[in-house]
Amino acid sequence: MSGTASGRLKLVILLGTLLLVFAAACGEEAPETDTGGGGEDAGAGFETIEEGTLTVGSCLDYRPFEFVKDGEEQGFDVEVVEAIAEKLDLEVQWKKANFDTIFTAQAANKFDMVAAASTILPEREEIVDFSDPYFNSRQALTINTAESGDIASAEDVGEGDIVAVQKGTTGKLWAEDNLATNGAEIKTFDAAPDAFTDLEAGNVQAVVNDEGSSIAEVEQRSGLEIVEAIDTDEKYGFAFSKDNPELTEAANGALQEIIDEGTYADIFSKWFPDLPVPPEYEGN
Repeated sequence: MSGTASGRLKLVILLGTLLLVFAAACGEEAPETDTGGGGEDAGAGFETIEEGTLTVGSCLDYRPFEFVKDGEEQGFDVEVVEAIAEKLDLEVQWKKANFDTIFTAQAANKFDMVAAASTILPEREEIVDFSDPYFNSRQALTINTAESGDIASAEDVGEGDIVAVQKGTTGKLWAEDNLATNGAEIKTFDAAPDAFTDLEAGNVQAVVNDEGSSIAEVEQRSGLEIVEAIDTDEKYGFAFSKDNPELTEAANGALQEIIDEGTYADIFSKWFPDLPVPPEYEGN
């Protein structure tokens, strides 16, 4: 072999080697980098406590909004949250909590969000962020027809009457401002169903509670009647930690999507068949 041929052969071998090295380098996947935050969903722009999961705090005893039946979470809030989570490509994990402390628990990042038929209030907004409104609510006054049939409205409640309410609720605030001032005693319970059980037993004369939940409780019990719906101009919102505005924004976007496409209206009509869907939630 001539010197020239030998040089050409060496050049070919060298080029071939370089090509193999280059191909191998391009074919290697770069190792994944942990950027911190642990629960950040790639490309989602928000973080959750557990990646791919939306951890939701709720009372889970408040029909028809959120409750457990046959071991499964059910209700209006439950279905709305699950529809939102589907838009965000997240699985929902429910965690039971007491309503009286649920917002401080959310502020401490015990959950990603709270779904508990929660009225948006300035004092609550001091410790948590709320989503856009998703439900319009008012209060209801419920009586035991056999024991307190003389009560036809809130004006009939006064001295000697005991009114049951749930701790930490707007119903409690309304009763304190409007019934306690007339001499009524306000009796608090950890859970709304317990207040209705006491009313059914004749231990209290009335219950003040959100109308939607009150309707569901009355339907399941005997001898109870809602005698007055009290317009308090309340709106429910989902609660989020103030240090996770990205998740709040993402949830708002998903909520608007399910409203626009009619999913919200379908869920509303399922759980409140006797009520019209409010215009702002009808969708396009």
